[in-house]
Amino acid sequence: MATIGKFVVRVAVLAVIFYAVTQLYDGIRILGNDDALFGITGTYLWIALIFAVVNSIVGPVLRLLSLPFVVLTLGLFLLVVNAALLGLTALLSERLEVDGFWAALVGGLLIAVFSWIAELLLPLKVRAG
Repeated sequence: MATIGKFVVRVAVLAVIFYAVTQLYDGIRILGNDDALFGITGTYLWIALIFAVVNSIVGPVLRLLSLPFVVLTLGLFLLVVNAALLGLTALLSERLEVDGFWAALVGGLLIAVFSWIAELLLPLKVRAG
């Protein structure tokens, strides 16, 4: 599958993950727009696209800058990085609401767990060679 196709599938899977997180946890809400082109589904896809772009561009920089804390906490600081990326996504979109740091931490954890499960079920990584 082409790289763009994999990215589109990742965004669609991420939209489903955001839906699951909003159903399981009250601290994260997506304000759907019924009048939009694709309705509420389009809103979830838009949030997933923003999160994917933020995670792709800002994520590596944050992970690199926080590397000493990640090593010191044996990787647990990555939960804070995920929370920051979720909070940044909420700042960039008026359709995503996060009820503070702890909600972002729980939401980031849920997104990470569901993404890990999705990668086990749908191997979408680009393999070299």
